[in-house]
Amino acid sequence: MSTVATATFMKTLIVLLLLSPVALGQSPFDGTWVTIPPLPQKPAVYLLAKGMFRCSGCMADTEVRADGYDQKVTETAYWDTLNVQMVDAHTVEIIAKKAGKTMPTEVDAISPDGNTLIQLVKDTTEAETVTIETRNRRIEKGPDGSHAISGSWRAYQTNRSRNGSIIKYKCTADGFGAETPLGERFYAKFDGNDYPVEDDPGRTMVSAKLIDPEIVELTSKRNGEVVAIKRMSVEHGGKSIHVIFRSKEGNTMMTFEMQKEREGRP
Repeated sequence: MSTVATATFMKTLIVLLLLSPVALGQSPFDGTWVTIPPLPQKPAVYLLAKGMFRCSGCMADTEVRADGYDQKVTETAYWDTLNVQMVDAHTVEIIAKKAGKTMPTEVDAISPDGNTLIQLVKDTTEAETVTIETRNRRIEKGPDGSHAISGSWRAYQTNRSRNGSIIKYKCTADGFGAETPLGERFYAKFDGNDYPVEDDPGRTMVSAKLIDPEIVELTSKRNGEVVAIKRMSVEHGGKSIHVIFRSKEGNTMMTFEMQKEREGRP
C-alpha cells in the first residue's frame, strides 16, 4: 500500500470513526484517543520504466503515464487523477487530485544504496497540513533499466503528525460521536440510520450499532454503498481500543490499536 493510499485510508478511519457506565452517563469510549498507525500486511510492487508507472498492492493497482501530467484513473472518494513525475534517478513525485483540486501529494525517495524507500505524504486539504512518513525495505529489485523505485517493498515504520492521529469519541445510550481537531465530525444515533460526516470531501455517511457497553460497530457508506465496517472494542481497563477494519472497496481487513490519551497532556 502506497503512502497516498495509507493517507486516504487514514482519513477514512478518522471520518468513520460503553459496566453499565453508559447508563450512568459515562462510557469507556469517552475521551481522546491516539491511533497507532497500522502497517500494510502485504508488500507493494512498483515499476517505473519506459514512461509508465505501475503499482500493485498500493493505489488500487494503478497504471499511468509518468509524464508529469494529470492522468485520469478510476475515481475514488478522494481522487480522480494522478500525476506521476520522475524527479531524478532516486526520487518520484505523485500528486492526487479530485475535480482539479490537489489532494495528497507524495514524494518517494530511494536511498543511495537502493535498499530503503522513504515515502512522505502531505495532505493539505485539512485546516492544517497532515504529514505521514513511511519507511520501506526492499524485498526485490526491479528489472534492468527501470527506475530505482521499481521492485517490491515492505513497510516497517510509519509516523503520522499528531493532528492526523488523534480523535475524540463520545458514546451515550442514544448514539456515538467522533470529532477530529481538523474538523471532521459525526454523531450517529443507534437507530440504524445513516448520518453525514461533516467536512469530509468523500461525503461519507455513518451508521452506528452498540454491540455491548464496550463494543461499537460503525458502518460507512458512499452513494448508498457500504465501503467499510469498523468494529471497536475497549480493552485493558479502558486504556486501549482494538479495531478491526474491513474495507469493502479493497476487500481487505486490517487490525490496529488506539491508546487513550492521558488527561492533562500539554
